[in-house]
Amino acid sequence: MVSTNRLVKWTSTASAIVLAASALAGCGSKETGGASGSGTSPNPSDNAPLKITMMADLHTPEVPSDEVLKALEEKTNAKFTVQWVPDGNYDEKFQAALATGSLPQVAWLKNAASVALVRSAIESGQFWEVGPYLKDYKNLSKLNGNTLNNTKINGKIYSLYQERDLARSGVIYRKDWADKLGIAEPKTTDDLYTMLKKFKEADLGGGGNTIGLADRNDLVYGSFKALSSWFGTPNNWGVENGKLVPDFMTKGYLDTMKFLKKLYSEGLINKDFPVTSKADQQNLMYTGKAGVYIGNMPDVKTMQEKTVKNVPGAQFDVTNTINGPDGKPGLWSLPGYGSLMLFPKSSVKTEADLKKLLAVFDKFFDPEVADLLKYGIEGKHYTKKDGKVVPDSDVKKLEKEATPYLGMALADTTNITPSFYTLPVMEKANTLVKAAEKFAIADPAAPLASKTAIEKGNRLQDIIKDGTYQFILGKIDEKGFQDVIKKWQDQGGAQIISEYNAEYAKGK
Repeated sequence: MVSTNRLVKWTSTASAIVLAASALAGCGSKETGGASGSGTSPNPSDNAPLKITMMADLHTPEVPSDEVLKALEEKTNAKFTVQWVPDGNYDEKFQAALATGSLPQVAWLKNAASVALVRSAIESGQFWEVGPYLKDYKNLSKLNGNTLNNTKINGKIYSLYQERDLARSGVIYRKDWADKLGIAEPKTTDDLYTMLKKFKEADLGGGGNTIGLADRNDLVYGSFKALSSWFGTPNNWGVENGKLVPDFMTKGYLDTMKFLKKLYSEGLINKDFPVTSKADQQNLMYTGKAGVYIGNMPDVKTMQEKTVKNVPGAQFDVTNTINGPDGKPGLWSLPGYGSLMLFPKSSVKTEADLKKLLAVFDKFFDPEVADLLKYGIEGKHYTKKDGKVVPDSDVKKLEKEATPYLGMALADTTNITPSFYTLPVMEKANTLVKAAEKFAIADPAAPLASKTAIEKGNRLQDIIKDGTYQFILGKIDEKGFQDVIKKWQDQGGAQIISEYNAEYAKGK
């Protein structure tokens, strides 16, 4: 799941509906390519460029120049009118346009959490179901089945998704320390414990203050969730005896808490990790005070560059193939998508119009189009070395001319020319991220929804989060954690389980 709340798939739509009228009056946007709005029907001629109106999320300070857009139009035989909406106002603007029937032909949802804003509209038939048509297109027919499943609403596919890596977590560790102590790359949680213990005992950071693991106050993107994968914990929800159960009710979750409790009691982890920010966590690595970081493996590039400034000779390595109780690696996965592309029936009037639009977006996965939207124009925004992409060093130029178009891209891994890395460990990290797709642990509840989770899930999840930290810090025991679970159940958790299982049963 994208959000840090592991039980809530959707946020409430009520507040967004209330804001719709004010958003229309007060939320502006800039456009590229002409006027935007509800859009016109695609051109009847197959030879003429197809006119397409689109609303896109803008993550940069300014609307980009149109050079990349013109190149895109040439490669796809389309004419795009793009309404760029600042990221901070995007959901509000989308909801306002939905309420007034003025969405363009193509409208992006920011992420999985944003689905809540349109779920009822999708269920009431206001957007096209695209699933039945995907098989008719060269590239769309090859979209990842698991990721498509994660986008479903009531078992149907209504969107094209923006590709994202499934599993990016792993272990980043001080290879120079490991080599000095004769420690091999960890393959099990026992190996990982041994590494942490030896790093602390050898005090290679100096001053008697070396710790093994640097962690932070995040049970998802910190160390906990990756560790739990290696202890056999399901991803948010598991299936036991044909029924969905929350991950914190499984043995793997308890074993993970016990492992971290051991690290805490032995001083192998920073004592204040429940209140440590990501910046402070990473600073423990940059200053050479900690030897292991569990999180986003591609962070190793920044970690290497910043640490070597403080600790000359520092060298990092990465791994994500930590074997679980069954002797095989496993790693929790994200849904596999970023933004979602929807086609409103208010502006895409006919099935024939939809098919023409899908034919254009099928081309977004062609190599030359995929590279254009990810990197920009070759020779201006990037060059190639050994067949790999080297971005221009002028970040401001990229931000003004190329980077915003990432928000329009569908391909992020398929048919993309790889980047050139001067740092070998960075290339290794990205290779391992791709390889992790083979053992990524999916969330079986990703496409499901629960009314009670929408209303109470955030507050209920805080109960579990607090209980997890209390156990690791030794303030409650196993019975105490069972009491925490009961509290969660009594205050609405039991109903969440019931509602998710009712949805899950429908899809069997």
